[in-house]
Amino acid sequence: MLIYLYTDGAAKGNPGRGGYGAILKSGPHMKELSEGFRLTTNNRMELLAVIKGLEAIKTKNSEVLVVSDSKYVVEAVEKGWLWNWIKIGFKNKKNKDLWIRFVNIYRQHKVRFQWIKGHNGHAENERCDQLAVAAAEQKDLLIDQAYEDEKNSDQLFDS
Repeated sequence: MLIYLYTDGAAKGNPGRGGYGAILKSGPHMKELSEGFRLTTNNRMELLAVIKGLEAIKTKNSEVLVVSDSKYVVEAVEKGWLWNWIKIGFKNKKNKDLWIRFVNIYRQHKVRFQWIKGHNGHAENERCDQLAVAAAEQKDLLIDQAYEDEKNSDQLFDS
């Protein structure tokens, strides 16, 4: 049975407070996922939404349709950019930690992508946006450790 995974990410400030929202739907079953982070980027949250959704699927080799408004995520996979990034060891590419995590879970399922225009009245996309924004506005936010570590190491050499 096909599993629909709707996703969205949000960041206030980019970088800034951020969150993701994801909805899994299959037949009569539905599950919502969201988390917020104190410092992250929109692209990281868009990608993390897909990762967390795929990781929540318990049956391996599931057929999954990811519906996302993120051209960054959809085109990276559909246009083959990601596979080239892997070949070059992600040299000069952002979000290596999340892309590696994505590839590991992506390979466990049969995943297709569908890009949709965001904020265009699509019910599940609108709900994912609400989840992402609400997660980013929580008081106790998680730490996007890989992002903060990378950001801090970059600042060590700025003059």
